[in-house]
Amino acid sequence: MGIVPLERALQLAADVDLDLVEVAPMARPPVCKLMDFGKFKYESALKAREARRNQQQTVIKEMKLRPKIDPHDYETKKGHVVRFLKAGDKVKVTIMFRGREQSRPELGFRLLRRLSEEISELGFVEASPKQDGRNMIMVLAPHRATKAAAVAAVATKPGREPREGEAPVEAEAPATTTAE
Repeated sequence: MGIVPLERALQLAADVDLDLVEVAPMARPPVCKLMDFGKFKYESALKAREARRNQQQTVIKEMKLRPKIDPHDYETKKGHVVRFLKAGDKVKVTIMFRGREQSRPELGFRLLRRLSEEISELGFVEASPKQDGRNMIMVLAPHRATKAAAVAAVATKPGREPREGEAPVEAEAPATTTAE
């Protein structure tokens, strides 16, 4: 309709039994539409819900270690870190110092450097090791290819219902043989 004075716009809305809804308040002059306000609120809530669903959730898992960790325990914890990175999650590795261990932070740095070198093919150091009171913290993130593979693996799980607009995944039937 073009630029219309406010009184005229309100009169037009009342004539057709609709609401005058401001859709772009920052524009000069502000943009308004004649529409049902309830329907407008419902549609905007649907758009917000859809945007939240498509948003990527970043999950941070935490692994706690001690500076004098046993080699077998270290391998077990490293296995957990590898599993988290393969799943596409970030990992916060915390080394907890107690008592006199606090005077030897280089033990923690060495342990974190060793861990980051051993998992370098799966992830990278997103936040380098830093001392935080009694703890030393380092954040590991998966490589993009690892994260994409983890998302694809979840999407192709058999028995999972396809999302809206997604092609259904068919499970492969087991091979059967017949004896004659």
